[in-house]
Amino acid sequence: MKSKITGGQTELAFVTKVLKKYDVKYYRCLDTGFVQTEEPYWLEEAYSSAITKLDIGMLSRNEVVRDKTLKILPRHFDANKRFLDYAGGYGIFTRLMRDKGYDYYHSDIYCQNIFAEYFDLANCPQQDNFELVTAFEVLEHLVNPMEEIRTMLALSDNLLFTTELQPEEMQNNLSDWWYIVPETGQHIALYTEKSLHFIAKELGLHCYSDGVNTHLFTKKKLSENPFEEQRPPYLLKVMKRKVARYDRKQIMPRESLLAKDFHDVKAKLNS
Repeated sequence: MKSKITGGQTELAFVTKVLKKYDVKYYRCLDTGFVQTEEPYWLEEAYSSAITKLDIGMLSRNEVVRDKTLKILPRHFDANKRFLDYAGGYGIFTRLMRDKGYDYYHSDIYCQNIFAEYFDLANCPQQDNFELVTAFEVLEHLVNPMEEIRTMLALSDNLLFTTELQPEEMQNNLSDWWYIVPETGQHIALYTEKSLHFIAKELGLHCYSDGVNTHLFTKKKLSENPFEEQRPPYLLKVMKRKVARYDRKQIMPRESLLAKDFHDVKAKLNS
């Protein structure tokens, strides 16, 4: 099977059971480490519901990517221009960004736009040339990544996206990686940082990454990695610590139940 990133050779990485009934082969690109499934004949079944039962982190994820975007967008892009959230699900992220004053629009052909209903791509007076396109938890779903990433970049020269990178320590047992979620059958493309740099170079773009799950393709050559935290002045750092310590004393933080709930739901789906 040819790599859908480079067109080069692949090797069989592992076989796992998808949707609890299909033995699916996963192939690794020999040049970049990118992993893809065999041709995904089960996708219509996998997408019988656009949002799966295991995607219980949808709301917290939107809050996280909103905060990340708010750090990057005004520092490196023109905040007064229009923005598009590609494959934006129910429109939660678009609504959150509009609440923060950014002229954001939404697109998703598979999922109903509930929270940003009047700010869909069709409502935008200019339906291309966005300052930035965001695509959160999208690339792992792509059947033909190069082709579909080009489609996104036809809308903007800048693409901010999330997808979990393969953990180096799990290269020999990647089939155990939680992000594959074979119960849903929707994650069919699994990236390495090397594969992202290959894609960017192929498309004439610069690639920046936090090395974990958040990445940027852009025609701009930035003076710094936008994902590196800017060091605050010493006095501000001291005050932040004092405020955080005070807050902890007032209200003891509780551990999130998200990870526990994910594993509980996964166990129920596999029972």
